[in-house]
Amino acid sequence: MAKRVVLAYSGGLDTSVAVRWMIEEWSVKEVICVVVDVGQSDLADPDVLRQRALAAGASDCIIVDARREMAEEFCGAAIYANAKYEGKYPLVSALSRPVIVRHLVATARQVGADAVAHGCTGKGNDQVRFEVGTHALAPDLEVLAPARNWGMTRADSVDYAAKWNIPIAATKEKIYSIDENLWGRAIECGDIEDPWAEPPTEPYTLTAVRADGPTEAMITFEAGRPVLLDGTPMDMASLIEALNERAGSVGAGRIDMVENRRVGIKSREVYECPGAMALITAHAALEDITLERDLAREKARLDLRWAELVYDGMWFSPLKEALDAFLVETQRAVTGDVRLRFEKPGLMTVIGRRSPIALYDHGLATYDASDTFRHADSEGFVRIYGLGVKTWAARQGAKNSTPPQS
Repeated sequence: MAKRVVLAYSGGLDTSVAVRWMIEEWSVKEVICVVVDVGQSDLADPDVLRQRALAAGASDCIIVDARREMAEEFCGAAIYANAKYEGKYPLVSALSRPVIVRHLVATARQVGADAVAHGCTGKGNDQVRFEVGTHALAPDLEVLAPARNWGMTRADSVDYAAKWNIPIAATKEKIYSIDENLWGRAIECGDIEDPWAEPPTEPYTLTAVRADGPTEAMITFEAGRPVLLDGTPMDMASLIEALNERAGSVGAGRIDMVENRRVGIKSREVYECPGAMALITAHAALEDITLERDLAREKARLDLRWAELVYDGMWFSPLKEALDAFLVETQRAVTGDVRLRFEKPGLMTVIGRRSPIALYDHGLATYDASDTFRHADSEGFVRIYGLGVKTWAARQGAKNSTPPQS
């Protein structure tokens, strides 16, 4: 068993108990906690986190501010890919895990640890993301999963924390499990586990309705990256937060879905992703007028594959890296403005898009007097385009010419 372990630490019940449990049950000599700030609003005061980690038996608690990294690199890549797992979920938790893994491995190298650890159970996706990501970056490091081995219920864990005087805020009653970062919130457990039950409104914060009327936003992109909101320059993190507020104020960006987990389980999840959905919606609308048809269609196919790879914990993989290069190339011309309208109940609508290099040509598209399309050219085009079907119909398709008898 490893002697020095770097633990991905949230300050919650499971990871706090994990510190002491690894020391007692696995004879780990030293546990160093790493808290990676990816924009979770409930992140406790740093001093509180450190005191809790030290009380559990950790030798140190390192807090890393990765908000800018999360926004610029990881959310930025997701925007390029219009990334939604199974066409619905914009990868809230999945997008933050490789950020955390990167800092876990970096810390392990700095302190000479021989293992990293996480607090995931054996039935979720995150165990895959933490472990596969670590193996990709550091094949020599052991990965420990105490919560997958200890066999304790939540009530048992609360009792264990009390036994060792670990100052946790958790109780034996926990209705919902919530994971949060800049890109949104993932909510599960409780009534949500019944796919027939209407999701309760209690856990919603980003999409709790606060605005009386509709609101609009104009997002400006340069080479696929959002750079302005209503003409004002913003860094990516600030822009995401502003759109979380604006879109979320009318309830937009709420997702209720049954998804297919990597471990083979169907799981009902509820997400709040107003900023993420606004940016993906706007970006896709701008691509509609700036990408050539075949490129757009192939990209749409590969966007889904990119999202699937990230969901499955393959951020650090050869295929994901190759797809990244493809996506960057597709974004060269994705420059322009998109107007969105947000209105109750939870509606998000594209109401305008423009680009100085758009492939949309008004003269070719219009039916008014400014039409520049050469209509006469279509006669030969249609004749040749349909020649194969015409030949088939004449030789083999006679049976299709007689209407079915009632």
